[in-house]
Amino acid sequence: MVVIQVVNVRWFNATAWYGLYLARLMQDAGHTVVVLTQGGTQSHKQALEWGLDARPTDLNTANPLRLAVALVKIIALLRQLKPQIVNCHRGEGFFLWGVLKALGFGFRLVRTRGDQRLPRADALNRFLHARVADAVVVTNSRMARHFLSAMRTPEAKVWLIHGGVDRERFRFDAQGRERVRAEFGYGPRETVIALVGRFDKVKGQRETLEAVSRLVHKQGLRRVRLMLLGFGSATGENEVRGWIKEFKLQRFVAVTGKRDDVAACLSAADIGIVSSLWSETIARAALEIMAASRPLISSDVGVMPDLLPPEALFPAGDVNAMTRLLTRAIEDQHYREENLKACGLTLSQLSGRDFLQRTLTLYEGFFD
Repeated sequence: MVVIQVVNVRWFNATAWYGLYLARLMQDAGHTVVVLTQGGTQSHKQALEWGLDARPTDLNTANPLRLAVALVKIIALLRQLKPQIVNCHRGEGFFLWGVLKALGFGFRLVRTRGDQRLPRADALNRFLHARVADAVVVTNSRMARHFLSAMRTPEAKVWLIHGGVDRERFRFDAQGRERVRAEFGYGPRETVIALVGRFDKVKGQRETLEAVSRLVHKQGLRRVRLMLLGFGSATGENEVRGWIKEFKLQRFVAVTGKRDDVAACLSAADIGIVSSLWSETIARAALEIMAASRPLISSDVGVMPDLLPPEALFPAGDVNAMTRLLTRAIEDQHYREENLKACGLTLSQLSGRDFLQRTLTLYEGFFD
């Protein structure tokens, strides 16, 4: 197949990862894939590092002249490639692709919605998704329900396709576990909780620190350790370190910074946590924690209720509930074992191969 993946995302966030990882899977499977990115961005750089044919195209501009230049480039690309599929992973430019499709360029148009924000259910938006798009891909059940009810998108056009995880890269690493635990001074009796993600209010680092503070200072669980596997972003590292000091957790928390050995760091943990206050429509970190065979608890946002049973979820932002669930995960071995079984069942259907196959089933179905 010949496919254009439109990943005009500035940051290498979950939406960009979903589009770029799909492009890489398709390319590795022998398909011709071109990725349209925003030039000079993290996502463009990542696309190049992954060996993708990434072509910067400014679809996010409000400048009419720059948009006209982008349109000329796109028309030339369509005439050259004659793609069967164009998959838009962001809303910017989606209307433009709809116009190009109506002009007779012959591709099938897919809108992938990996964003946390529910689209407005106005008449234009309903028309674009129900009539102009050939399919709408969503990454969690909540978004699927919104498209079926509020957006009135025909059921046959709505596809729920979770992102997969690279099981070759992300798996339990026994040697990496020992190396990383030694690096951070974790002995065999310490219980290490891992929180993965850039430093940002949405990821719930402060709430997690408060919960760990209660475990350590109020419940006397002095062998608990928290690994913040992340780096400064919207929230700076200095601010996070200020919270660590505020909660008197200097001895109990490690900040890793950017790491190339993420799988080893996850393996070094005993429990994984996703404490996001919102978002997690794709939950890349959650899948990586599962792939490393770590028990996982999470807030109940985004796709997480699709991935975990109710007994592994707590209300987003509820520090009391988070503390109770962490206590159970630390103290109850049977709970951890059952949690691992549930994670394993979820992950059995979410490899990169599953991700690719479900997407190809959609794409190929257009031409049956």
